[in-house]
Amino acid sequence: MLHFENDYNEGVHPELLKAIVETNDVNQAGYGFDDYTAQATEKIRQAIACPEAQVQFLAGGTQTNQVAIDSLLKSYEGVISAETGHIATHEAGAIEFVGHKVITLPQQDGKITAKAVEEYLVDFYNDETFEHMVFPGMVYITHPTEYGTLYSKEELVDLSAVCRQYEIPLFLDGARLGYALPAKGTDVTLKDIAELCDVFYIGGTKLGALMGEALIYTKNNMPKHFSAIVKQHGALLAKGRFIGLQFDKFFTDDLYLKIGEQALNFAEQLKTILKEKGYRFYLESPTNQQFVIVENNKLKELQEKVVVSIWEKYDDQHTVVRFATSWSTTQEDIDALTAIL
Repeated sequence: MLHFENDYNEGVHPELLKAIVETNDVNQAGYGFDDYTAQATEKIRQAIACPEAQVQFLAGGTQTNQVAIDSLLKSYEGVISAETGHIATHEAGAIEFVGHKVITLPQQDGKITAKAVEEYLVDFYNDETFEHMVFPGMVYITHPTEYGTLYSKEELVDLSAVCRQYEIPLFLDGARLGYALPAKGTDVTLKDIAELCDVFYIGGTKLGALMGEALIYTKNNMPKHFSAIVKQHGALLAKGRFIGLQFDKFFTDDLYLKIGEQALNFAEQLKTILKEKGYRFYLESPTNQQFVIVENNKLKELQEKVVVSIWEKYDDQHTVVRFATSWSTTQEDIDALTAIL
């Protein structure tokens, strides 16, 4: 079987695995107080041009979303998200589990607009009963979105302006950020994200890390005693050195961007092949996730040889499926898929 269903099916990127093996016998402090984590933190601060950034390394994306959102919201606040946002659709109610409602807004290609956020906030505070409602305390976006689409710098600037006007943080989920930064046509950089967002994270798991996400508070706004908050969520990793080590390697010689570029190159090949074979695209994605509309009878035939993600029902005869390339995709995989299609 060929696997194109996601970007985390295989183990560890060879460069990261090599680093883990080579340092395995080195004695280091626990809970992120090790030399590798300190080095990774400094490299990230340099990469995002934010020397005051506060960085915490966590194991996975859902965990990171939950910790970040819960740490910045008051008990009576919720988080605004696109109706297709990851926290609203694919995290099993993890945000609600810690007591915060996910307030969903209509989406366009997976994104929410500053206008929609502002209209919601205006309507909320114009409601005379707002004291009895869940307060909108944060805006959450993903980059790339659940549909592999990207925000422009202008869109981020506008969202940031609305958030600052209403004094609520803008949080960017960067689980797949490595597949966004090198994408063709994007005008958003790591420095832009650090400047415009109050908190964001750089995803490692989907870029070939054994595990790990780098959660970054950019405005000296990490809550006090943050390690205690992390521990209360069961998220403080004793052997945090392994995440710090991997991010140290990610941000050495641009490895993080190189991994993303490789996956995007294969995604471009995949797009060309799908178009040549007559597949209809659900939307245009510049990242490693490609969404196509497939006849249900053809889908069953495809699934005999290729594993893809079933995304959503299109109509009674068609289904939207996702093909995803990744850090582990090879030319042999692309060639084999071409032959099957």
